[in-house]
Amino acid sequence: MPHQVVHTAQAPQAIGTYSQAIQAGNTVYLSGQIPLDPQTMKLVDGPIDRQVRQVLDNLSAVAKAAGGSLAAAVKVTVYLTDLGHFPVVNEVMAEYFRTPYPARATVGVAALPRGAMVEMDAILVL
Repeated sequence: MPHQVVHTAQAPQAIGTYSQAIQAGNTVYLSGQIPLDPQTMKLVDGPIDRQVRQVLDNLSAVAKAAGGSLAAAVKVTVYLTDLGHFPVVNEVMAEYFRTPYPARATVGVAALPRGAMVEMDAILVL
């Protein structure tokens, strides 16, 4: 099955050997996003809720470029350097997702690129 690259200037440019997303049929695989400002390519300052919002804004921009939205998400993976931030992640995610919520996994990690506290990736079905 052929696939196509999804790209937008409204989300951070890839900082490695990957695409922002790949669409295969009606499934879109969104690469992990950290809280980078797409214009400056620098981490947003501030508390974890601000970082989570930036990550979700970045994922939303890529989803939109694929012709969808976060409402099409069937799976989200959250990576946190401090699992104590999990309640804040839940609170902010409730601003971006409605029922039926996507399936989700949360993973505690030792570190993330550029010192981020949170990273998320997603799978959409359009």
